[in-house]
Amino acid sequence: MTTWGLSATILAPTPEILRFAAYHLDQGAHRLYLYLDEENETAFGFLKAHPKIRVTTCNTAHWKKLVGKRPAKHQARQTMNATHAYQRRVEVDWLIHMDVDEFLVPQVPISDVLGKTNATSARVRPMELLGGSSDAFKAFIPPNGERRALVDQIYPTFGKHLRGGFLSHLAGKLLVRTGLKDMSIQIHNAFQAGEIMQDAVELVQVDLAHCHAKSWDDWRAAFAYRLEKGSYRAELKAASKPAQGGMSLHDLFLWLQADQGEAGLRIFYDEAVGDSPDMRARLDAHGVLRVIDLDLDAALKRHFPGAGV
Repeated sequence: MTTWGLSATILAPTPEILRFAAYHLDQGAHRLYLYLDEENETAFGFLKAHPKIRVTTCNTAHWKKLVGKRPAKHQARQTMNATHAYQRRVEVDWLIHMDVDEFLVPQVPISDVLGKTNATSARVRPMELLGGSSDAFKAFIPPNGERRALVDQIYPTFGKHLRGGFLSHLAGKLLVRTGLKDMSIQIHNAFQAGEIMQDAVELVQVDLAHCHAKSWDDWRAAFAYRLEKGSYRAELKAASKPAQGGMSLHDLFLWLQADQGEAGLRIFYDEAVGDSPDMRARLDAHGVLRVIDLDLDAALKRHFPGAGV
C-alpha cells in the first residue's frame, strides 16, 4: 500500500496541535513529523507517546545542529524543518508540508489516489473557512477566464482586491514523492538541485481545508502580525496583487485603517470573510460553497483519549 505522511512546524495551543495530529491520523497518515516551534511539554508528551508520530522541540540544540542558530523568520524555520523531515530516513512514500490550521479533505483515501499517481509531486488546492463557522468553506476557483468575473460578483466591494476570492494562499500544498536526491522543501513548492519541481499533478480528489480566520476575534488578533510578518506582509505585494487595478491586501488594509479605522476592517471582514446567510447564498449561487464537518473533537478523543481537552 502507498503510504504518506506530513511535516509541520507548529506554534499553537495544545488542543489545536492534538486535533491537527489526530485528524490526519484518521485520514490515514502513516507518519507525522511535528516540530514544536517553542517548548510545549504537554503536547510533546502526548505526541511522543503515539507510535506514528515523530516529534521534535525546536530548541537551541535543534537549530545548532540544523543550521547554527534559530532563523528569525518563521517561514525560514518552516522550510528548514520541512526539508529536514524529507531528508530523514524514509518511512513513507509521499510527504507533504502543512500548517496547523490546514486539513486534508479527501473524497477517496489519500493512499489510493497517490498509488495511482506517476508524477513525483502532486498539488492539493485550498478551500478557505468562513470566519465564525466550523464547517462552511469557500472553494478554490480554477484560474480560468471566468474567475475574475466570478470573484467580482461574489464580493462586489472588495472582489477586485482578492486573488481568487481568498485572503490567504491559492497555491495550496505539495505532496512530494520521497527518496529523491538534492531536495529542498519550501512552504508551497519543492526544489530539486535548485530548480523548482514542475511536474506536479493536481489532486482534484483531495482538498486542503484552510482555517485562516476562525472568527472576527481570531482574525483581528492575528491581523497585525500577518500585516507585518505573515501572509499580508509588504514583501508579498507583487504576488498578492490581483489583476485589473486591485490593490494587494497589504496596501488595502493600510488604506482601510487610515481611511475608516476599525470600522473599515469590519466592513471588509463581513463581506469577504465572515459566515452569514448572505455569504453562503452568494457562494452557493456560484457553486463554490463547501460544507464539511471536520469533526476534530471526535478524532482527538480517538487518538488522545487522555488529553482531556
